[in-house]
Amino acid sequence: MNEAETRAEHIDPALKAAGWGVAEGSRIHREYPITLGRIEGHGRRAKPLIADYVLVYRNTKLAVIEAKAWDEEPTEGVGQAKAYADKLAIRFTYATNGQALYGIDMQTGKEGEWASYPSPEELWNLTFAEANAWRDRFAAIPFPDKSGSWTIRFYQEIAVNRVLECIADGRNRILLTLATGTGKTSIAFQIAWKLFQARWNLTDWKKDGEPLRRPRILFLADRNTLATQANNDFTSFAAFAEDALLRIKPEDIRKKGKVPKNSSLFFTIFQTFMSGPPKDGHASPYFGEYP
Repeated sequence: MNEAETRAEHIDPALKAAGWGVAEGSRIHREYPITLGRIEGHGRRAKPLIADYVLVYRNTKLAVIEAKAWDEEPTEGVGQAKAYADKLAIRFTYATNGQALYGIDMQTGKEGEWASYPSPEELWNLTFAEANAWRDRFAAIPFPDKSGSWTIRFYQEIAVNRVLECIADGRNRILLTLATGTGKTSIAFQIAWKLFQARWNLTDWKKDGEPLRRPRILFLADRNTLATQANNDFTSFAAFAEDALLRIKPEDIRKKGKVPKNSSLFFTIFQTFMSGPPKDGHASPYFGEYP
């Protein structure tokens, strides 16, 4: 029995029996493309990284499965399973030949045979041992994808999730260091979207119960072209309401005589917010007008 037959006749039914693809909020991604392959030049790419299965629950990738043919040892796939889980920053990964199931906890290093696949809820609880209401709220919100024309890259998803984990844990200073061309604005958009949709704000995040108010978010850049580009990129996702995004320009402030506040996401540059007419002989930068 080859790998394709093993997957169809044994692995897929076992996953279904555990509730994957059946339980609400659970999905099975087959032949999941992790990367398209390293660009080698002259229009060529290296071989892409493709995971046999990625298990998703509550919009969160929870496990990778590497499948082998029926007559191969399940541990033959352990190296690949670990590599894929490491790449995707997923805690649990499995290798199987349809008969035996070998599981690895990437966090503790514990590995060995499992009797069966955990259900979606069981795997969620194994991954996140401690309850966290904000983490659950963030996870409930899917990533916008421009009606299917845009897909978040694996490292972008990791960056977004790690920022949100820090926010859910109450940390208020977070730094992401990313190279040019890695999609920093897209990452910022996804973070802002999840915060906005989850109604995370400085008042409600410490309280019990459901949050009431959406946050106001400031996107600061050091050049006008970058602030305008970010505003345009956010707009291109067509996720936020049209009046939720506002590009703050010095000329608009001078014309109206005050800073605009009737929006949710503001885009401007440092110089604009650090300027402002003095009050009572003291510097009074515009950012001070936002509570």
